[in-house]
Amino acid sequence: MSEHPNATLYREAMERFMAGDESAADAIADDVVWHQIGAETLHGKQALLESMAGLEGVELTVDVHDVVANDDHVVGLVTATVDAGNGSFTYRTAEIAHVQDGKITERWAFSDDTQAIADFFAAHSG
Repeated sequence: MSEHPNATLYREAMERFMAGDESAADAIADDVVWHQIGAETLHGKQALLESMAGLEGVELTVDVHDVVANDDHVVGLVTATVDAGNGSFTYRTAEIAHVQDGKITERWAFSDDTQAIADFFAAHSG
């Protein structure tokens, strides 16, 4: 059985993101609503990209454990490790995305340690 196209979209976007390939953003709608873990919701692809640019010196490694998808949604089970040189930690998330016309239009994430994530990124954002 082949993988659902929305699962493939998610996996390929994550692979490109981890490779530093800017084309990973092609999977995201221009008017995306991006619900962050423990932080404000971002509106639009440009706001999302700007928020990532502010994380100078932070290395993020993502391991996609599994992906479940249908015609409207993708759920990615992810283990992420962040390292800022002076400390690192690993957390697990369930990434949930609404997909329309081959683009992620809205994204939520739920973690096993929301407070640690919020604290870490607040301390390391530019």
